[in-house]
Amino acid sequence: MNEEILINCSPQETRVALIWQAEVQELLIERAQHHSYVGNIYLGKVIRVLPGMQSAFIDIGLDKSGFIHIADVLQTDEHPIEKCLFNGQTIMVQVLKDPLGTKGARLSTHISIAGRNLVYLPKDKQNNQISISQKITDETRRTLIKKRVECLLSPKFLGHLIIRTSAEESSDQDIATDLNYLELTWQKVSQKSLSLPAPIILHQELTLTERVLRDIADDSTTQIRIDSLANFNKLQEFISAYMPNLLGKLVLYRGERPLFDLFETEQEINLALDRRVNLKSGGYLMIDQTESMTTIDVNTGSYVGAKTFDDTIYKTNLEAAKAISRQLRLRNLGGIIIIDFIDMHLEGHQEAVLAELNRGLIHDRSKTTVSPFSSLGLVEMTRKRTRESLAHLLCAVCSCCSGKGQLKTPQTICYEILREVLREHRQFNPKEFRIVAAPDVIDLFLEEQNPYLSELSDFIKKPIRLQSESSFSTEHYDIVLL
Repeated sequence: MNEEILINCSPQETRVALIWQAEVQELLIERAQHHSYVGNIYLGKVIRVLPGMQSAFIDIGLDKSGFIHIADVLQTDEHPIEKCLFNGQTIMVQVLKDPLGTKGARLSTHISIAGRNLVYLPKDKQNNQISISQKITDETRRTLIKKRVECLLSPKFLGHLIIRTSAEESSDQDIATDLNYLELTWQKVSQKSLSLPAPIILHQELTLTERVLRDIADDSTTQIRIDSLANFNKLQEFISAYMPNLLGKLVLYRGERPLFDLFETEQEINLALDRRVNLKSGGYLMIDQTESMTTIDVNTGSYVGAKTFDDTIYKTNLEAAKAISRQLRLRNLGGIIIIDFIDMHLEGHQEAVLAELNRGLIHDRSKTTVSPFSSLGLVEMTRKRTRESLAHLLCAVCSCCSGKGQLKTPQTICYEILREVLREHRQFNPKEFRIVAAPDVIDLFLEEQNPYLSELSDFIKKPIRLQSESSFSTEHYDIVLL
């Protein structure tokens, strides 16, 4: 799979775009003020144990306390969380998921340190175990790579190693360098944990650009373009030390056009914030993200190109399935996802659409599970969520509609105001009422709603004045008693 990586750097944020088949497939953004904590190791302090939820809150020095479940607590025997943790206890933890919304970081005591070719689990109870990435499927190759790593291990080595896919193409020297880095890093973490007070950070994960090179870039990567000289020099040093095979692929971009104008990357970011995704055939998707799940609705739109109605629906759904797998990566949508494909009556069509969806998800680095079509014609799937979605990262709740996605009409607001004036009249006895509202509401009061306003003024025997406030949204108004 030929892949290109674009890295756009500025003092306030770093943006990475993964390009495949001349299309933006994934976007990664990290801001200086809101960087990711995933992979960081902390010495924390237990502040509250919740037996009923088999969970605990742990202070790791961030704004919100971290959260740990019993499943993420390393233990030799199966015990309830109240037998494993207690209030005030000092404990070493690692961040699994960044804080999301009102939730604190998800934590684990299963510490793992990732290298280019290996992942080291120093505290794992499977001491001196070596596991191999499931992506290496050939048994002969699995045996060979395991023997290579075993020969490089020192007799004093303790812990559990996972061999990553990239190790298969790496030299013994590269793997030995990885091992040395992992053991040295763990040694520093252990020493800090014995001498520093909690809560405190013990190990900080690599920067976004370094993680991308470590975890994503490989032999199929054709070019890595970066538009910052300072960061280019830093990455050159990083690559020279850990992955010299990529050194010739790192390029300092000096083009006249902004880097993210290539492959229409900037435009793709803006499109990924829209609800509607147009398909080339004329069909379209409607994507709605809520607190608990994401729903995707498939529509034929203007597409009428197939010979029969069934074929039109089938081809639209096939195109939609391919687009959906890309949109999930592009928008970083996670959690529960419900897809409402257009109803298909032929079972073979359903199987083909599901196969197309799964084919597109093969390239997804986040874990996904897809269920067959339900009796209602829906496809339910999950995608592991480890960071904020693109919309949550780049957007805020609308100040006008408070996230509802719709506003009351000026006419509805006029009637609310009339009822509110009558309510205030029954409780108080001012000399007059003043309505302060948005211009479109005031205009309506001056025109078609004026007879009702006059009728109310006569009924309560008090003058009602109008004041237009351009800074108010349609739903915002005040009633001032004078």
